Amino acid sequence: MQKPVLKKNVIIETLGCKLNQAETEMMATEFMRAGYRLVSDVREADIYILNTCTVTHIADRKSRQRLRLAQRHNPDILLVAIGCYAQRAAIELAGIGGVELVLGNKEKMKLPQLLQEIKNTERAVELSAGCYNNLRNRTFIKAQDGCDNFCAYCIVPLVRGRQKSLPAEQVIREIRQKTESGYREAVITGTEIGSYSQGGLDLKGLLEAVLAETQIERLRLSSLQPHHITQGLIKLWHNPRLCPHFHLSLQSGSNSVLKRMKRRYSTDDYSKVVSLIRSVIPKAAITTDVIVGFPGESQAEFEQSHSFCKQVGFARIHVFPFSSRPGTKAAEMLEQIDAVVKKQRSQKMITLAEESAHSFRRSFLGKTIHVLWEQKKKGIWSGLTDNYIRVYTRSKEDLSNKITKVRLEKLYRDGAWGKIKIKVYKGDI
Repeated sequence: MQKPVLKKNVIIETLGCKLNQAETEMMATEFMRAGYRLVSDVREADIYILNTCTVTHIADRKSRQRLRLAQRHNPDILLVAIGCYAQRAAIELAGIGGVELVLGNKEKMKLPQLLQEIKNTERAVELSAGCYNNLRNRTFIKAQDGCDNFCAYCIVPLVRGRQKSLPAEQVIREIRQKTESGYREAVITGTEIGSYSQGGLDLKGLLEAVLAETQIERLRLSSLQPHHITQGLIKLWHNPRLCPHFHLSLQSGSNSVLKRMKRRYSTDDYSKVVSLIRSVIPKAAITTDVIVGFPGESQAEFEQSHSFCKQVGFARIHVFPFSSRPGTKAAEMLEQIDAVVKKQRSQKMITLAEESAHSFRRSFLGKTIHVLWEQKKKGIWSGLTDNYIRVYTRSKEDLSNKITKVRLEKLYRDGAWGKIKIKVYKGDI
């Protein structure tokens, strides 16, 4: 294989979870420090880096497609595959034409240094302001990695390793730096953020420290497990800086399926947590993931899951047909569900997901809520409320990275159409 030649223009794309996004941000910072120019158009890039996901076979396929598409748009580009898919199946990715470097999770953060070692470059190119993440006002901050649960279907512990947490001081330092750079919302993320434990602090202690020692205006958490939600943790949401949005992993609404999945809760446990959240934070958005077609899932078990999801009334449901991952317990289970059946069940659950999302958004029509505006496309601005409703509006003013009060008027696209209630100020909150 011919040695890659170090160039200066880099594009980094990310698939998968918020932890991957957080690590991409960290890597982008290291590339900028090393003198690279980060670009958003693959045709302008010399190096294409894909931070991959392998949670399902569909994620694998997307990774392969993205790599091949990058090379089609730019045949001379150096392709680099990193992340979870690279950790699980490096040889498979290396077999894709044009892919010259494959790095797993343990090595990927060293990529700028590794490229530098391959071949020194000329004098660093000055980074154009805003050429990377120029439309983002939300930053992803990694606080934890790895998982010790080994759920029957999940490849994550095999590609991420055992649970480990970063020092609170590091998390706080990164949030301060991003706040100084203009970011107004931070998402604290990890493989299993609820298991955070470092220096005598649990997740509650970490959040208390971040709220006390940073000025970030919005603080959001990535995915939580039901058993990590406690009354003490939820009480922190009396602070309006904490976004009332909980991505609470479910996976199945059938107790027998949950048991086979080796999940650590029952539907009754889950319901109690949902009730606790809503009793303290009535406007909270509760979103979730659901797997359909897990090995052995009977029609009755699927209907139980469907009924439970309908009962909860989620703000959003991410539906995943079961995908067998090599090395997991579920891959070895008998009674694998036929692909046609999985597709039928997926469609029924997706229909429910759409109905639930519409119902949640509809309940906020006529109300005034704060929106953090992100970007403008074809004359229409879009942004997010603190409880994760996508809002759209028209405005002649530059709303990027501003927070305004907005009255939600009607359902629109995947969110709601809003009318700005007051004059826009950058510091309005």
